[in-house]
This record gives sequence, C-alpha cells and structure tokens, in this order.
Amino acid sequence: MQNQTSIVSSAEQSRNRPPKLAKPLSTALDFWHRGSAWILGPLLVGIAAVGLAIGSEHASRFNGFLFQTFPLASLFIMPAGFALLAYFGNRFAPGSQGSGIPQTIAAIETAGVVKKSNLLSIRIALGKIMLTLGGLSIGASIGREGPTVQIGASIMHAFYGCGPFQSAAQRRILVLAGGAAGIAAAFNTPLAGIMFAIEELSKKHVFNANSSTLITVILSGLIPLSLLGNYTYFGSTSAYLDWHSSLIAILVCGLIGGTAGGIFSRLLAAASFRLPAPVNQLAKGKPLVFAAACGLGVAILGFCTDGNVFGTGYQPTRLILEHTGLLPWHFGLAKMAATLLSSMSGIAGGIFAPSLAVGAGIGDNIATLLPSIAPHGAIIVLVMAAYLSGVTRAPVTSFIIMMEMTDSHHMLLPLMSSSLIASGVSKLIGPTPLYQALAEKFTSSPA
Repeated sequence: MQNQTSIVSSAEQSRNRPPKLAKPLSTALDFWHRGSAWILGPLLVGIAAVGLAIGSEHASRFNGFLFQTFPLASLFIMPAGFALLAYFGNRFAPGSQGSGIPQTIAAIETAGVVKKSNLLSIRIALGKIMLTLGGLSIGASIGREGPTVQIGASIMHAFYGCGPFQSAAQRRILVLAGGAAGIAAAFNTPLAGIMFAIEELSKKHVFNANSSTLITVILSGLIPLSLLGNYTYFGSTSAYLDWHSSLIAILVCGLIGGTAGGIFSRLLAAASFRLPAPVNQLAKGKPLVFAAACGLGVAILGFCTDGNVFGTGYQPTRLILEHTGLLPWHFGLAKMAATLLSSMSGIAGGIFAPSLAVGAGIGDNIATLLPSIAPHGAIIVLVMAAYLSGVTRAPVTSFIIMMEMTDSHHMLLPLMSSSLIASGVSKLIGPTPLYQALAEKFTSSPA
C-alpha cells in the first residue's frame, strides 16, 4: 500500500513538473517580441517615413500644377477639401487631427498601463498618412514631420502588450523611441531625433538614452539613407558667420525670430482653448463649416501670394536660402497666417516645415532692411532656427535640426545662441510650451 502511494505521488509530481521545453520556448518568445519591437518596428517607421516623404512630394507637385493651371480653383477646392478632411478625420481616424506631437506627448505622460489606442494606433497611423497627403494635395499649409512622429509612435506603440512589454515604463520607452525615430527619418536628421526625444517628448520624465532607443533611431534613419541617399533637406549653405564679430546679428535674429515664434505659439494655443465666443460656438457646433472657412482663408492668402503659402513651403524656402528667386516682403507673415488657419481647422498636418518657411521669409526681410549686420544667407539660417525655437520652445532641437537640414555645421555657435535667445523671448510671451499646452486636451480626455 505504501509503495502504491509512493508511485501515485511520483506520478503526480512528474505531471505537475513543467516540461523541459517550457523555459527555452518562453525565452525564445521573449527574444522574438523584443527583437520584433526593436528591429522590425524601426524598419517599419523608416519605410512609413519614406513613403510619406515621397507621397508629399507628389502631392505638392499636384497642387502646384493645379494652381498654375486653374488659379481660381483653390477658392472652391480648399473650403470643400478642408471640410472633407475634417469629416474623414473625425469619422474614420479620430485622434489623427493636428500635428500628432501633442497626442504622442499625452500618450507618454499618461499614467497606468492602459493602452492609449485613442491617441496612437495603426488605424490612426494609416489615417494620418492619407489625411496629410490629402491636405498637401489641396494646398494646406502643413508639414509631414509632426505626422511622422505620431506615425512612428503608433507603430512602436503597437508592440505594447506583447511579450515583455507590459508596464507603463516600457510603453513610454516604445512611444518615445518611435517619436524620436519619426523626426530622424522624416528629414534625415538623427541627432535632432535624439534631442527631440530629450527636449520635447520627455519633459516630465527622465530620458534614458538606452540602447533600444538609439537602435530605433539609427535603424529608422538608415531606411531613408538607403532608399533616398545621403541628402540634406535644404541642401548645403556656404553662409558663414563669425560669432565673435556678429553678436548684434545673433541678438537681432534671436529677438525677432523668438518674438514672431512666440506670437504664433500663443495664437495657436489660444485658438485651441480661448477662441472668441461666436467663433468657438461655430468651431464646436459646426466643425465642418469652421474648417471650410479656414480653408477659404488659406485659399485667399494663396491667391494673393501666387500660391507661395501653399504646402510645406519647401520651394520658397530654397529660393530664399539660395538667393535665386524673389519673394514678396509679406511672404513670411502670409505663411504664418496660412499655417495658423490650417492648424486651427482641425485637419491633420504638422508645423515644423511651415515654421521654417516663415522663419526664412522673416529672415529675408531682416537681411533686406539690415544688410550690413551679416551675410544674407547667414541671417536667414539664424532666423529659421530662432523662429522654430520660439514656436516649439525646444532650442537645442531647433539649432540641431537646422544645422543638419542645411549642412551648416560651421555655424554651430551662432545657431545655438540665436535659438537660446529666441526660446527665452518666447517664454516671456507664452509661459507654457505649445505642444505641452495642446497635449493637455488629450491628457484630460477619456480613453
């Protein structure tokens, strides 16, 4: 009887003992989940960024052809187009509106382990691509860098909940890496991607430059490098500025660029939270009508500027940088107004590239009015960095992205100085950074 009991007990122990293959299988699955997130994820981010970049070029060309062939067509197409884009965004891809950077920040700052699918998801990423291309094709004054940040963050966020990625800290790392990779892949600016993660995406959390984040940025940056070649977004500038003898130019560019950027940031934040009562009632009660009105305003600005304010502003900015074309003195102000209206309308689209175009226009004005303080090209590059810093309040990202986009490493100290001055001036105009203010809408909204 005792032997029989012993045999039964041994059988039960062997039955309850985990199989020998369980631990290796678990290790293999863990390795697969980690590898797919940190290798497959960055590759998908890079491919999406390249696809959006190529699509944006074709959309901008289509809009240029449309405006040159039918100059008055934008007065009818843009109001209807803005309304349709706002409708499709609200109906099929809620959470894709605007730049996408505030949604990414909100997802990072959200406490708990809940998966924020209302802010980041594959559906939102696909909708963001289509809506951004649609906006560029009709001439909205938007860019693709903010959308690429949300797309990259959405792709990496999709791996959350799989395998070892279960905690809020791991979700935060995935989203942070995806957003940084989006900036790096959008403009072939890897250093700016890292600094953007440090300066903008992790304001309320300590940034840990671990190997996973760096691998994500590097791999995502290799995709456009291999498919599009080693390029700089605005080409190379030969403008040089000796910062020892050009302190006045640095100070002027930083003050004016920071003031203009701070005003734009304050206006856009006010448009999101503190519109006048009649306008706010229209925006909340009849959003499609409000979007159409914003589209009509952009169309009128475009008609008055011969279409220069449409799209990202890449071509006019190249003309100003290379000093190969003349633009009206009011280009910078008109581009600022068109970007403000496009952002207010609620359609998808970023403000990085349009902000650089605004900075180039303002810099051209300063160089024309004060030609003796510094070379023409140097002033433009300084104001571009200063204006972007004033808008985003991310001075390090601003001067690094400007340095990488124009191959102006020889102007590191002047760019750094003007960006820091601009950020300080912008802080006096609006105490809360733009993206942080816009992120509050999504942080307080339910999942």
